[in-house]
Amino acid sequence: MNIILIGPPGSGKGTQAKILEERHDMKQLSSGDMLRAAVSEGTEIGQKAKSFMEAGELVPDDLVVEIVTDQIEKLGDKGFILDGFPRNVHQAEVLDQMLDKRDRNIDRVLVVEVSDDMLVERIAGRYTCANCGEGYHDKFKQPETDGVCDKCGSTEFIRRPDDNPDTVRNRLDVYHEQTKPLIDYYRKQDKVRVIDGEQPIEEVTKALEQAMA
Repeated sequence: MNIILIGPPGSGKGTQAKILEERHDMKQLSSGDMLRAAVSEGTEIGQKAKSFMEAGELVPDDLVVEIVTDQIEKLGDKGFILDGFPRNVHQAEVLDQMLDKRDRNIDRVLVVEVSDDMLVERIAGRYTCANCGEGYHDKFKQPETDGVCDKCGSTEFIRRPDDNPDTVRNRLDVYHEQTKPLIDYYRKQDKVRVIDGEQPIEEVTKALEQAMA
């Protein structure tokens, strides 16, 4: 099975993609990882992408799709999970065309939905140990001993500067603006299944697997 996983920042879709990858012998394909891999491999497509990246420009949609389909071809008959791609309707259209030429298609588009307020709470409350990188949260996961990392005993913690309510809401506005047309595009193909991402991780996984059936 070939699926696209869509969800806003902080929805947990990256975690779910890894779980599905392990349980169902599928391959998680992240557009960012694929771009970096193509560049490091020095392929012809990678060289083209590198010139845009080094110039600080966005890699054109058609080239991104070419890199994605190149990675998909390497999988043979193995199913895949597209994570973070496509990002817009044009990418989706080109992807469909390229997959069709290879007698493949997208079976399901799984949308992990979480309210904006919940996402702001999840993201803005995150912090990590400055020494070992262990993750914590103001509400959901605090160190057993206040101010001391459970893993390494460090007392230094850091927060990402963009993990603040205003920045998170701006990122969510961009997400909604970009993905609504994309979801509508796949809904016309009757491929969209919406999952409640506010449930516990295990329940979200169960719902995703039911939607894949």
